[in-house]
Amino acid sequence: MNLITKSSGDPESFSGTVPLSLTIRPACGLPGDYQYRTDSSTLMKMLRKHTDLSAYVIQNFEENLCRSVNARLLGVELSEQVLTEIGYFID
Repeated sequence: MNLITKSSGDPESFSGTVPLSLTIRPACGLPGDYQYRTDSSTLMKMLRKHTDLSAYVIQNFEENLCRSVNARLLGVELSEQVLTEIGYFID
């Protein structure tokens, strides 16, 4: 899955947690975009707990998240359980 974030304002103006709109998009190019409201803290916890991404990749994404209105993390393996928990249903 590709994860694309969009903050509702300038991330540098927030102290701590940044409110986000997260777009989850299949990495293979198929249709299936899903919008999910979350915040930076919750998203980072989910990535650390439910992915096999390296600490380096997660740290770089978190830095981009704090510096930019939009941040992208491409090709992330998310389990069906995680996708179902956030409301993304797979047929």
